[in-house]
Amino acid sequence: MSKLPDILTRHQNQIQADWIKQMVGTVKRADLMSDTELREQSRDLMAAIVFGAKDGNVGTLEGDAWEGARQLLTDISASRARQGFTPSETATFVLSMKQPLFTAIRAELSKSPDGMFDEIWNATLLLDKLALLTADAFIETREQVITRQQQEMLELSTPVVKLWDGILALPIIGTLDSARTQVVMESLLQTVVQTNSRFAIIDITGVPTVDTLVAQHLLKTITAARLMGAECIISGVRPQIAQTIVHLGIDLSQVITKAKLSDAFALCLQMNGKTVVSANGRGKASPVGPLRSEAKKEE
Repeated sequence: MSKLPDILTRHQNQIQADWIKQMVGTVKRADLMSDTELREQSRDLMAAIVFGAKDGNVGTLEGDAWEGARQLLTDISASRARQGFTPSETATFVLSMKQPLFTAIRAELSKSPDGMFDEIWNATLLLDKLALLTADAFIETREQVITRQQQEMLELSTPVVKLWDGILALPIIGTLDSARTQVVMESLLQTVVQTNSRFAIIDITGVPTVDTLVAQHLLKTITAARLMGAECIISGVRPQIAQTIVHLGIDLSQVITKAKLSDAFALCLQMNGKTVVSANGRGKASPVGPLRSEAKKEE
């Protein structure tokens, strides 16, 4: 049986005090964490390690005795990941306990070199496993944060703009994939219902390339909008994109396409039965009934 549990129990207070001093010079981040919080985390983790080691099994973190230490380290790692600590700083929080613990082992077993080396090795394995657990929890939390931020960026990067009563515009910048298509579709359909719009312009000026997969995503969005009673027009079709669509054999014959957003907007106005004229009565009329009436009144 390892003597490490007894050493941890007898020297708990001294190890904790030396551990905090060690962290002040290595991993303390006053800009992210107060001294009080650091001391509380150290005290709680030290107590959890002592409790877990009492069953004599310090070679593994499995079992009910180590549940408190595992959960506490997971919570600490998640908190530090959100606070802005680096992975190495978070892992060093545990690894910095080595020197105080080794000092306690040497004080207890200085007359037995073989036993001292055995317990130092046991302590190394224990703290390394705790540090690995800390790193895994930190990475998992960081991935969750990144995933949430990516989702928020997707929602912000697909705004649906109301150009006119009954006319919406959806500018798309970047590549369309399955996840983003779902966000685009949901945003468009919700806005169509809220505004009771009849036309939606999907502008792909900011889409670098259009391949078969992107075209399929666009067609899915258009089909969903039609089911909600809105006609979709694709604008921003550049010459390179047009050649790519023809080369790939993508069938967009059932979809109205325009080279510029302004052309698509003018077509929507025309299909909506409206005409725009110059305010001073001069200039060529282009597809709004009310504006035209105002111009006649002024004349």
